[in-house]
Amino acid sequence: MQLQDILTGIKNLAPSVAPPPILDSSCIALEKGEDRNESVPGLRSLRDAVRRDLDVLERFLDDPRNAHLPPLSTNAPYLIAVWSEVLHAPPPVLSIWQTYYDRAQTGMSRKRGSQKPPGVKIDILADSGRRWIRINTTKNSRMLAELREIDSYMTDSEDSEDPEADTLPSLAQTQFDNSLLKMGRELLAAAKQNPIPGTEETPTVTLRLTRLDPSPSDEKEHDPRIAKTIQELQIMGIDVQIGERDFFAAAEQAATRSSRAVSLEPTIHVNLDLSILIALVSDITHSPLPQSAEEAALRFVPPPEYREWKKKHIEATKGLDAAAWLDDADVEDGGGKHSRALAAQAVQEMRRGLLQEIHDRLTSLVRRPSDEDSTSSSCSQSDFSAVQFWTTPEARDRCLQIVLSKIGGPSEKRRVEALFPAHASLPMTAEEAEEAYWRDSRYPRGFLPLLPIKVYPTSEPDMALEPPSHARGEGGAAEGAPLSPFFGQLAQTCRDVLAQQTIPLTRANPKLTAHTVQSLLWGAVRGWTTLTANKASVKAILREVKAARMSHGWAWNAAEAHEAGAQKAALWVVDPRSLAEGMRSDLMSP
Repeated sequence: MQLQDILTGIKNLAPSVAPPPILDSSCIALEKGEDRNESVPGLRSLRDAVRRDLDVLERFLDDPRNAHLPPLSTNAPYLIAVWSEVLHAPPPVLSIWQTYYDRAQTGMSRKRGSQKPPGVKIDILADSGRRWIRINTTKNSRMLAELREIDSYMTDSEDSEDPEADTLPSLAQTQFDNSLLKMGRELLAAAKQNPIPGTEETPTVTLRLTRLDPSPSDEKEHDPRIAKTIQELQIMGIDVQIGERDFFAAAEQAATRSSRAVSLEPTIHVNLDLSILIALVSDITHSPLPQSAEEAALRFVPPPEYREWKKKHIEATKGLDAAAWLDDADVEDGGGKHSRALAAQAVQEMRRGLLQEIHDRLTSLVRRPSDEDSTSSSCSQSDFSAVQFWTTPEARDRCLQIVLSKIGGPSEKRRVEALFPAHASLPMTAEEAEEAYWRDSRYPRGFLPLLPIKVYPTSEPDMALEPPSHARGEGGAAEGAPLSPFFGQLAQTCRDVLAQQTIPLTRANPKLTAHTVQSLLWGAVRGWTTLTANKASVKAILREVKAARMSHGWAWNAAEAHEAGAQKAALWVVDPRSLAEGMRSDLMSP
C-alpha cells in the first residue's frame, strides 16, 4: 500500500540538505543518538496527514458493510503526489507545506476579531528555495463542471430581457478565467513578494497537474479550454507539469539517498574559545577518574567553610529564616547545585575524557588507515607536528583572570600559566611550561601538542578576511577538503552580531557575549574548526543565522557533501569542565 510505503520512506528519509557542519561530542547528543539529520520542516505534518488517511482507510476496509457504504472520500492521491514530488524535486528540499502571505494585506491593520487573510500554499520548497512546487489533483470531470458553471452565468446574462439587468452586478466573465488561472496568479504574486533569501531573485513556480489531461481518450472529458488554461499558465511564466510521478522509482531513489552518510572531522588547526581554555586547565580534565558516580558525588561535597560562607551571605541578603532553610537543604541534597554539576561533569569525563577525545579526533587526521605505521594505538609528538591550537587575546585574558583569581585551585593556576607562559607570574621556558602543564595529570607529558597556544594578533579579524574555499593551515598549507558554505554564513552572522554590540554582552542575544562571537568569527574566517564547551552559545548563534534569513545559505547538497568525503566541522561541541579543584572535598585541609 502506497500510504504505508510513504510512512516507511519518511522514517528513513535522509535530508537532501547537509545540516550545519557541527561535530557534537557531548554526552547529551550521544545519549539521544543525534546524527544532526534534522527533518525537513513540514515533514512531520505530512507524516501525520498520511497516518490519518491510512487510519480512515483501514477502518473502512475492516467494516464488513463497506460494500454497501458510499465511496470513501480520501486525500491519498494528493498525499502520494506530494511525497513523490519531495523525492523527485531538485535538491535540497527546504520545507513542505509552507504558506506565504500577501505583505500588503498582512501589513494593514486589522480590526479585532477579523480573520487573517488567506495565504498562498507551497507544497514543496526545493532547490535551496529557488523553486516553488504546487500540487493540484483536479480531474477533468471537476474542471468541466467548473467550466459549465461559468457557461451558465454567461447564458443567463445573455438571455436576460430585464432592461435593468445591464446596471446590476453580473457573474458573467468579461475574459477567460478559472480557478487554476487564479491559483497561478496568486503563486506568481507571492513569489515576486518573497525573493530567494539573500538575493533579489524571484523563485521559479512549478504547478504539477497530476490528474488533468488536456487530450483525454474519452471525448466526454474533452474541452479545448483545458488545454487553453495550461497554455495561459505557461504564458504567465509558470512551469506546468502534467501527470503523476513514478512513485516506486522515487522510493528507490530515496532508499539510495538514505544509505549515504557524511562524516565530520576537525581541521588540523583548532580554534579555542574561553570555555575550552577553562576545560583544558580544569582539575576534572586531569585528575584520576572516580570509580563510580557515587564516588564522583562524594568528591565534590562542599567543605564546611563553603557552607558557612554561603550561610552568612544568605543571612545578610535574605535573612535568618532563609539561612536556616539552607542548613536543612544541605542535609537533604548533599551540598548544592554546584557540587552536583561538578559531579556530573566528572561522570561525563569517565565516559570519555576531553583530552582523549581531542587526541583521537586529531590522530585520525594525521594518521590515516593507509599509513604504514597505523597499527600503533598511540601517536608520537612528531605525528602532531602540523597541529596547532589558537585563541583570541580576549579569551586568553579572561581565562587568566578567572583562573588566577580565587576560583582556580593551585594546579589549575599552574596549568593556565603554562598555557600562556608569557603572562605567567614567573618567566618560564617552553620546556618548563610543558612540564608544569602535564605535572600530576593522568595523561603522559606531550599527550597533545597544546603548548604553546597561539594567539591571534587582534580581537577581531580584518573585514577583508573571508573563509577559504578549502581547509588550509597556517601559511596556506592546504588540507584538501572543501569547506561548507556554512563557514561564510557563520562569519557574516558573527560580524552582524558584533556590529550591534554596545557593551560586552551583545544586544542581539544575551547568551552571546562579545568575546564568544569574536572566537567564532576568527575560526570561521580562517576556515578552522572552533572547539567549544558552550552549547548554549552554539544554539544562540544558529538562531541568529536563521533570523538573518541566511538559513538557506548553508544548503550544501547532501550528495555533494558525500562525494567530498569527510566534511570539515565548523564547530565542535564537547561537554564543559569547570574549575573544580577548590571544591574537592578530598583535597581540603582538616
